[in-house]
Amino acid sequence: MGSLILPKLPVLDFSRKDLEPGTTTWFKTCNDVRQALEDYGCFIMEYNKLPPKLCDQMVTRMVFESYGVEKYYDSYKNSITYLLRVLKNRFPKGDEPNLGFVTHTDKSFTTILHQNQINGLEIDTRDGQKINVDFSSPSSFVVIAGDAFMDTFSEPSVIMKGEVDRYSLALFSFGNGLVEVPEQLVDDKHP
Repeated sequence: MGSLILPKLPVLDFSRKDLEPGTTTWFKTCNDVRQALEDYGCFIMEYNKLPPKLCDQMVTRMVFESYGVEKYYDSYKNSITYLLRVLKNRFPKGDEPNLGFVTHTDKSFTTILHQNQINGLEIDTRDGQKINVDFSSPSSFVVIAGDAFMDTFSEPSVIMKGEVDRYSLALFSFGNGLVEVPEQLVDDKHP
């Protein structure tokens, strides 16, 4: 009998000292970020030195650079506002079934989640698999591409089990005004 290998989200290390714009590490990480967002719509970011707003700006800049449209990044950055929310998912009591937050897509550009090491976040992938996100590290963040940012298919949901409430910080980024896709990214497959 073979063992079942469960899918996992990519984990990208943003704490490397050589992760500076223009370096080989930067360009490799740009491509890793783009690939993770294209394949999963999200990834786990390991980093404990930047506030979430700067994490969001770093990831977004990497995506712009990896698609060759970095000249639009400053305009994008200046048009974004942020909303920080504290979220609580309580554990099921007595004989209640597992509690959860329905599967959905985020309407923001990006969402960055951090939580109290209580797992419960699941990601539905494009091919129908469910990935249980492991938040065992206090320096883990999950970066999720929202509907306004990428044409991806990742649908987060929360399923609460166990006997401990789950608290999360969610940083949502929203654009002010009209969103225009750079002409370089429009083709027959992506109208």
